[in-house]
Amino acid sequence: MATAPQAANLPLLYKDLVPLNSNEHATWKSRLLENAKFMDGQHAIPLTIEEFVAASRNYPIIFSASETPVPLILMGLNEGVNTFMNDEGQFDRPVYVPAYIRRYPFMLAKLRPDTDELSLCFDPTSGAVGDYEEGTPLFDGTDPSENTKAILKFCEDFENAGAQTHAFVEELQKLDLLMDGEVSIQQEGLEKPYIYRGFKMVDESKLRELRGDAVRKLNQNGILALIHAHLFSLQLMREVFAVQVAQGKVPQVTELPTG
Repeated sequence: MATAPQAANLPLLYKDLVPLNSNEHATWKSRLLENAKFMDGQHAIPLTIEEFVAASRNYPIIFSASETPVPLILMGLNEGVNTFMNDEGQFDRPVYVPAYIRRYPFMLAKLRPDTDELSLCFDPTSGAVGDYEEGTPLFDGTDPSENTKAILKFCEDFENAGAQTHAFVEELQKLDLLMDGEVSIQQEGLEKPYIYRGFKMVDESKLRELRGDAVRKLNQNGILALIHAHLFSLQLMREVFAVQVAQGKVPQVTELPTG
C-alpha cells in the first residue's frame, strides 16, 4: 500500500498528507474553511511567476536565500509575524491570495521515491476534508466527482506553474542577476534604521548592464516584466514594517554594516 511522505518532508502549511482514494474516502466531502488559521505565524509564502503582477500590488516579492532560490511573498518581516491576518484567521484587508494558499489542503505528491508519478493528496488535519454530512462529495461512486476533477486540475496547473517558475529562477541565475538583498527602513523617532537581510533580489545595476540580445530575450519571454514587478514590490516592505510597528511587533533595530 502506498504511504504518504513523512512529516519531516512535508511542505509549508501541511501537517500531514494522505492519498485521496475511493476505497477509504468514497463518502467523504470537502467543505470551505471558516478561517485560515493554518496561516497563523506564516510570514513568507511561495509564489509562481504567473502571480507576480497581481501579488506585487499587495506584498513585497523576494527570493529565498537558498542554493535554489524560490520566489516568496512577505506577509511579515520576521518569522512568526503575519501582518495580513487577524486573530480570527481572516485576511484583514482585500488582497491577492496566492495559489499556494488556495491549493491547501490539497496537493500533488510523490508517494514513492522510485517513481515520478504524482497522486492527489490532502492534509487530514485541515478540517476541510472528511466524512461530513454537509459539503461537496469527492467521489461519485468509485469515480472522482466533478469537484475532485476541478481540484486535480488546479493542482496540476500549480505544478506546471511551479516548473515555469523554476525555469525563470534558473535564467536569473544564469545571467547572475540575483544578489544578496538588503533593505534599510528608517523608523521615525529612531536614530538607527532597521536592516532587513537574509533574502535575494534582482541586482538592478547588473540588469542595466545587459545589452543587445540578452535584453531582447528577457523582453520577448516576459522575464523583464516579472523582474520589474519584483523590484516594484520591494517598496511595500516599508508598508509591512509600518503595520508591524502598529501591531507592536517591531523587530530589534540593527546597525548598517560598515566597510
